[in-house]
Amino acid sequence: MIRSTLLIALLVAALPLAAQAGDPAAGQAVFKSQCSTCHSPVAGKNAVGPSLFGVVSRKSGQVEGFHYSAANKSAGLTWDEATLDKYLVSPKTVVVGTTMTYAGVKDDTKRADVIAYLATLH
Repeated sequence: MIRSTLLIALLVAALPLAAQAGDPAAGQAVFKSQCSTCHSPVAGKNAVGPSLFGVVSRKSGQVEGFHYSAANKSAGLTWDEATLDKYLVSPKTVVVGTTMTYAGVKDDTKRADVIAYLATLH
């Protein structure tokens, strides 16, 4: 009985995570409208911000040829989906001292969608 209760509790706890699985096509639209002003999805093409090609699983401050702030260089983050989710809510809170001026994506669905899109860029 205890095992069943524990299993049910774990499954219920995982439901919100499953509900946040994003839609890459919708995320591409979010990217185009909110991110592409400063970031490119193309490998090696930096703009105001670094290229986001291959960002998922990359260490922070590692795009060759991009001049990062000291805060981003020393953040020591790995851009996995959980870290991107936190960062995209409020970049300046996660990397204090970042020069990224973007206020963040407050909508959970849009954020999950853009992360799903970023995961396709490899």
